[in-house]
Amino acid sequence: MLLTIVPVLASGQETRAGAIAAEQAAKAAHLAPQQPNWVEDLILTARKTMVEQPSGFYPYFDSVYSGGGFTLGAGYRQFTGDRTHWNVAGLYSVPGYKLIEVSTISPGHWRGRLDLRAAAGWRDATQVAYHGPGIDSPADANTAFRMQQGYAGGDVTARPKPWLLLTAGATYENYTLEDPTGDFVSVEGTFDPVSAPGIGANPSYLHTTTAVAIDSRPAADYARRGSLLRVARHHYADRGGTYTFTRVDAEAVQHIPILRENWVISLRGRLESTPDDVEQVPYFLLPSLGSGSTLRGYSSWRFRDRHAVLFSGEWRWIPNRLALDLAVFYDAGMVAPQLDDIKTDGFVSNYGVGIRFHSPVRTPLRVELARGREGTRLVFSASAAF
Repeated sequence: MLLTIVPVLASGQETRAGAIAAEQAAKAAHLAPQQPNWVEDLILTARKTMVEQPSGFYPYFDSVYSGGGFTLGAGYRQFTGDRTHWNVAGLYSVPGYKLIEVSTISPGHWRGRLDLRAAAGWRDATQVAYHGPGIDSPADANTAFRMQQGYAGGDVTARPKPWLLLTAGATYENYTLEDPTGDFVSVEGTFDPVSAPGIGANPSYLHTTTAVAIDSRPAADYARRGSLLRVARHHYADRGGTYTFTRVDAEAVQHIPILRENWVISLRGRLESTPDDVEQVPYFLLPSLGSGSTLRGYSSWRFRDRHAVLFSGEWRWIPNRLALDLAVFYDAGMVAPQLDDIKTDGFVSNYGVGIRFHSPVRTPLRVELARGREGTRLVFSASAAF
């Protein structure tokens, strides 16, 4: 009896195995790669265009000049090596701000330790706000100026160590100041040379920069860990000799990851200072606070003076490590004519929430809602907050 059953069971197993094999063979004959749906296709296209940066035409999202409003642009990029490329880009905003720039970047020389960059361009900022100097300048000032700037120059960055950056650069900058467009009142019709130094002048500068930085972040435009310590000296040599001045910038950034980078505490401190009180600094080049990257709850160029201090803190939640961050943030800062005049009880502040779309190394879109003592502002930016 047993001898009879065993062959029957074996035969049944062989039949089922054959049927499964035939079914698998039929499926294999009709295999095709999975096609992404329209949402996935849109995300992949945006990532390729905005993050991977291939050769060819591309949409360009950036700011002509802080305060320029909603901006549209396009560019053309062509690689001539693995990473060396030249680029032509243009931007135009609703208030008529314009920018055209030609640039070339050639990184990775000297066994990956030397990066070269050069750029030339022209911008036209038609309604740049000026509220006067000081932290108590009036919020309702309707004064502005039009600034046209031509520039050409370049810089070189050396990395003797992966975490040590040494930068030197020189740029020729020509400024032309005119009355603003729209319903704004001109600076020249409202302020005098004391409250608006350099009023009526159109200086041209040889702007040289030297900087040293210790940077352990994985990337400058997006990071969840690491730190930055940077000091830079900017020397503006006026070709006419009247408005030559030096500005010193210092910045410290620390990203503290929590629970395998599911959360991040990010902190920043920044100082912009023109230390020589004898030097005349044109009002449109004074250190400032107020923008989507400084005091986010205040309009661009809201506060100006010879010295500016800023502190920012963020609590970031990382729901998607490859594409999305959410953040709660707080900014506080102050401007003053003398560095000794900066006191914590004079700081203005804001708080807010934000969403950031990013790649592992770049932040092509940042949207934030910030509230300060003068109201609530919506921020759009094509770069990281810090």
